Order: sequence, then C-alpha cells, then structure tokens
Amino acid sequence: MANIRIIRRRIRSVQSVAKITKAMEMMAASRMRRAQLSVIAARPYSEKIYQVLADLAAQPQPEDGLHPLLERRPVQKIAVIHITTDRGLCGGLNANVNRRTGSFVLEQSVPVVLVTVGRKGRDFMARYGRELRAEFTRIGDRPTILDIAPIARVVMDDFTNAFVDQVFLAYSRFITTLTQRPVLEQLLPVEPSTFPRLQNVEYLYEPNSPTVLAALLPRFVEMQLYHAILESIASEQSARMVAMRSATDNANSLIQDLTLTYNKARQEMITKELLDIAGGAAALA
Repeated sequence: MANIRIIRRRIRSVQSVAKITKAMEMMAASRMRRAQLSVIAARPYSEKIYQVLADLAAQPQPEDGLHPLLERRPVQKIAVIHITTDRGLCGGLNANVNRRTGSFVLEQSVPVVLVTVGRKGRDFMARYGRELRAEFTRIGDRPTILDIAPIARVVMDDFTNAFVDQVFLAYSRFITTLTQRPVLEQLLPVEPSTFPRLQNVEYLYEPNSPTVLAALLPRFVEMQLYHAILESIASEQSARMVAMRSATDNANSLIQDLTLTYNKARQEMITKELLDIAGGAAALA
C-alpha cells in the first residue's frame, strides 16, 4: 500500500511539472514570434548600413588620417562582448556561446577583457577568473537602441583610447527554430565590406563623405551590437520553447510509465487480497 501511495504522489508531482513546462513553452512561443519579427525587420537595415559604409570607405579620405574606429594597430589587448541570457532553461544555448568564447580566449597570446551582456555569461566568466571590463544584465525582451548605447560606448571609448586594440562580438545567431549557432565576429576596428558601388551611381554626401562617415561609424557599431542582441533574444526564446516542449514530452512519457507501474502494483495488491480471501474461505470450509 505504501508503494502505491508513493507512486500516486510521484504521478501528481510530475503532472504539476508538465503543466509548468507546458505553460513556459507557450510563453516562449509567443515571445519567439515577436523576437523573430524584430530580427527579420532589423536585417535589411543592417545590410543597407553595410552598403553605405562600403561606399563611404571607397571615397577619398582626408590626409590627416582615418577615423579612430577604422584605425588598425598592433594587437596588444583584445575585448570581447559576450552576449548570453539572464535566465536558464534554454537547453545548451548559453553553454555553446560560453564554450565558443572560452576557446577563443584560451587561443589568444595577448590579454583578453570581457564585456558581458547577460547573467549566465557573467557568472561563467567570473567563475573561471576572467577579467570583466563591464557587465550588463536585465536588457529585457524588447531592447531599444537607447538600451544598447551604453554597451557600445564602453567598447568605442576603450578602442579610441587604445585601451584595447580589437573588439569581438560573441552571440547566438538565430538560424531556425531548431538551430542557433554561436558566432564570434570582429566589431572593431570596423572593416567595411567590399560591396559593389550601388548601380554604379556617384553619390554626393553633404557636407562631405568624411563627415558623414564619422557620423555613421558610431551608429554602425551600435546597430551591429543591437542586431546581435536581437539575434540572441530570438535564439533564446526558440531554444527555450524547444527545451520546454522536450521537457513536457518527457514528463508525459514518465507519467505513462508511472501509471502503468501504479496499475500493475494495484492489480498485484488486489490479486493478493483475493488469494488471501480465497485461502481463508478454503480453510473455514
């Protein structure tokens, strides 16, 4: 009888867990849809700013040198903006990004400092004694450019002041609902892509191309960081939805196994009681 009570209690507890994971799956699915729309809406702007930057970089530059964000110098120190989530329950998403950044840090022969975005990445890097330049948490599911601006300002100031000589961006890129890929890209110095000149048209920039380039480069860095965070949010919600769906399926499978075990134990108990009654009746006869 005690075993039956224990099995019944386990069934109730697993059913409660299944209800929780199902609710979390539905919440992640709704947030995932919104995050996917944000990523898709931001991609054309990111591509267009790349094209404009490439066209501006092809214009004649002033004789007093390049913009500070375009300056290349010997690498003495590297910074990595490490983007993870604030919460768990999203499968191996954070572990994959942490592993990618950790491998990159170990491969370098120069010091590496980290700017962490998200509690999971901050805790991981602090646990292994990595140098944290700055940390940002609670960005939320709907960040704006104003939320991203302080992060971009930290790395741009460090780069222009020669505190670091290269800045990399580590995040999870959203591919599909089932696939999120950890990537690590160079953010600074800015390297304009070699896009062809648009339709072979000569553009006129007012007041001049160096001034426009100087105004555009900080916005470009902010946009790249903003887009990376949107990709990470979409990846987080997709991974959490898949993880919670898997947890719900496992809980339902466990409920079926426990129910089968419960029915067998109950049937065995009833059979034993019937045998005892039949044995007692035979003894009286």
